[in-house]
Amino acid sequence: MAIIIIVMLYYAGSGLKSNNYKYNDLLNDLQDGKVTEVSINQNKEVPTGKVTVKLQDGSTKYVYITDVNKVISEIKDINDKTNQNIQPYIADVRRDSIFLTNILPMLLMGVVIVIVIMMMNANAAGGNSKMANFGKSRAKMVVEVKNMDFSKVAGLKEEKEELEEIVDFLKNPNKYIMLGARIPKGILLEGPPGTGKTLLAKATAGEAGVPFFTISGSDFVEMFVGVGASRVRDLFAEAKKNAPCIIFIDEIDAVARRRGTGMGGGHDEREQTLNQMLVEMDGFGVNEGIIVMAATNRVDILDPAILRPGRFDRKVLVGRPDVKGRKEILEVHAKNKPIGDDVDLEQIARITSGFTGADLENLLNEASILAAKAGKHFLTQAEINQAMIKVGIGKEKKSRIISEKEKRITAYHESGHAILFHVLPDVGPVHTVSVIPTGAGAAGYTMPLPGKDEMFLTKGKMLQEIMVDLGGRIAEELILDDITTGASQDIKQATATAKAMVTKYGFSEKLGLINYDDESDDVFIGRDLAHSKGYGENTASAIDEEVREIVDTCYKKAKKIIEDHMEQLHASAALLMEKEKIGREEFESLFDADNNQADSLTNEETV
Repeated sequence: MAIIIIVMLYYAGSGLKSNNYKYNDLLNDLQDGKVTEVSINQNKEVPTGKVTVKLQDGSTKYVYITDVNKVISEIKDINDKTNQNIQPYIADVRRDSIFLTNILPMLLMGVVIVIVIMMMNANAAGGNSKMANFGKSRAKMVVEVKNMDFSKVAGLKEEKEELEEIVDFLKNPNKYIMLGARIPKGILLEGPPGTGKTLLAKATAGEAGVPFFTISGSDFVEMFVGVGASRVRDLFAEAKKNAPCIIFIDEIDAVARRRGTGMGGGHDEREQTLNQMLVEMDGFGVNEGIIVMAATNRVDILDPAILRPGRFDRKVLVGRPDVKGRKEILEVHAKNKPIGDDVDLEQIARITSGFTGADLENLLNEASILAAKAGKHFLTQAEINQAMIKVGIGKEKKSRIISEKEKRITAYHESGHAILFHVLPDVGPVHTVSVIPTGAGAAGYTMPLPGKDEMFLTKGKMLQEIMVDLGGRIAEELILDDITTGASQDIKQATATAKAMVTKYGFSEKLGLINYDDESDDVFIGRDLAHSKGYGENTASAIDEEVREIVDTCYKKAKKIIEDHMEQLHASAALLMEKEKIGREEFESLFDADNNQADSLTNEETV
């Protein structure tokens, strides 16, 4: 279009040029001797042409004529009459180029046609191409997982040992085939979030040195029917071309939930996708050398068909690490961080009971951020302690202005918790007591120091935890004229613990060893819609009475303990009012002073 406009403007501009030179003017100039040169350009249609003359004043004139021969004859006659020697230059007849007249227009037309067709195809196929790719797998293939092996995974010794068998089979399959062994077709990694399931899958692929396909369970599901099943077929077809290989499906519960439950009815898009996955993993087709690994933290809602041997043959539980595992994880994450001499990773591992690998990494990362903000060049124990509070409880709001009355209430409340942590044998000891408000909305906090990891909860420990929960409310009742809403979360937690003792763990003598736990999970995550309780109204009333009796009994025992330690309660509250935060040594010194005083009185009586 731009070329056409330029050509039109050029010719339009050429046509606008005016020429007032006439044929008679030419003859007059020739007779007067004003002409110095004459050139004649003949047209293809001879004898027409164009005569151009150059005058003595340097100007150039031209005139179009109908008979070139007549002009030549006129110039010859004038030369004879005036004795001039004007020899006209006669140019060859101008002929148009074949390229310009024939080939170029055809090429331009062809280019225009091609451009138009391409634009039409682009517009027409814009949506169609996306629709055609809907059924394609979205899995990303990593030919080689670099810098990733089992040495980079800390705290999961037994889990790595199970996966090392898979790696050995991929490297040396004949050793197992000779004995008639069959490679596991699927490995399900189950466990809480952040325990390292995805990390284990990457390490397995890195150790085996085979192609690694990774995809999320949600990538299979679309609003269009049949797309998920098509993507499953395409994924396994691509995996067969690269066998032996590993397919890793993260969060498989998004596509492999139990069929026939929930609000969606029986046959929906998700179930078609699951059916196709079941067929691909163990159907009539043969998938030699393809190992499917999957990760989930909701194994309870998966369809039973996908959990049977032949599909997911092996289930690897990736649980929360113990003290030793937490220390190994901390050492891995602290390797590239400058650590101060006062940092004790073993102590950090001991007080971070229940932390996962992701939690520990986040703890050290938050500590690094705090150290950088403070302008330090290495991490100290102070930053790690601050990060512990920030991660576990919430960032302390030291700038928040609170009244002396609220501060006093909080001091006695937290002191009530702390005394029970210290006195009761199965909880505690106290690590930190604070009356500084936190980001979680708490006016203060009491952080215990777990002595060791325990696999089971005993009835005695659960009762002591209920007593600790009630310690804040008890302290308020004993010291203040009124009670506050500050113990609402404590009461909620105590009630939940007591209810679990009665309904789930069979700790009630009256109700016996029967599980009354109401598994009323949401219907949208794989449970039946018409779910009813497994017990009657009389049993429900008995459960409520038993829960209340447990809480009331714990309340009376906890109140008696705090009444026996009123001196420490007042001393702890006064110390918190003064310092706002106290550690284990300062808190325990309150009891040590009392014990020393009692020992001295006993010695005096003996004397």
